[in-house]
Amino acid sequence: MEALKIALQILLGVTSLLLTLLILLHKGRGGGLSDMFGGGMSSNLGSSGVAERNLNRFTVVLGITWGVVIIGLGLVMSYAT
Repeated sequence: MEALKIALQILLGVTSLLLTLLILLHKGRGGGLSDMFGGGMSSNLGSSGVAERNLNRFTVVLGITWGVVIIGLGLVMSYAT
């Protein structure tokens, strides 16, 4: 059980770093005060290229993996006595 816990902790660290880097690679969508409340979002929704879509897909898959690893680590730690 300890080996699984260590493996999940390492996987959590790696996925956290990769997820941070992938999020920083995304193209900015604005940054004004109106964009914070949803204004101006419709102008850039359909203009993403193939690389941006692939980056989005990889980020979503990595985010889901990150969440599963956190849930798994929580279960391992709660049942390990």
